[in-house]
Parts: sequence; structure tokens; C-alpha cells
Amino acid sequence: MALSTSSNFAKPDDAFRALVEAHRSLSDEQSADFDTALVLILANHIGDLDVLREAIELAKRRMIDASQQQQQQQQQ
Repeated sequence: MALSTSSNFAKPDDAFRALVEAHRSLSDEQSADFDTALVLILANHIGDLDVLREAIELAKRRMIDASQQQQQQQQQ
């Protein structure tokens, strides 16, 4: 199975909204715990270590790219 990076949701905005709503009224610590639990549940659902590793690397790259973009904006 290959990592799918295109949206598989019929209504992606509704999916995003559901994630945002799940965090509503949680403390920062509870929110982090929720994210961890959700990631583990979804990783188990995927059940493919190669796909999980690919997703981890993609997430890391996106965080690095976002951080670099933010630094560039601050320098301007």
C-alpha cells in the first residue's frame, strides 16, 4: 500500500472541522494526549509499517518547511 496524500474525503472541510471540534475545550496537555491517541489508533488502522514510516517522514518535512518559511518571513 502506498501513502495517499490526496484527500480521500468527500467533504474535506467537514473532516477538518471534526478534528478542530474534537480539541475544543481541551487543555493543551489534553489536546496533545488526544492527538497521540488518535495517531496511534489511525496508525494501527493503516497497519503497514512502510506507509507509517513514509507518513512520519512527510510530516517531519512539512514541519521543517513550515519552520523555514516562518523564519524567512521574520527576516523580511
